[in-house]
Amino acid sequence: MINKLMTVDDVADYLGKPCSWVYGNWRREALPFKKVGQALRCRPADLEKWIDQQAG
Repeated sequence: MINKLMTVDDVADYLGKPCSWVYGNWRREALPFKKVGQALRCRPADLEKWIDQQAG
């Protein structure tokens, strides 16, 4: 099964944060986004790794 790339909306929903927070903080917080054209996308596994690193 192929993992769907997450959009900013998907990541915001997953984190329980507003989209404005994600857009405003993705670089500072080192959220694992990649640019696909003009859009930000994130692999679900990369987001899980990022979350695990935040807990410690």
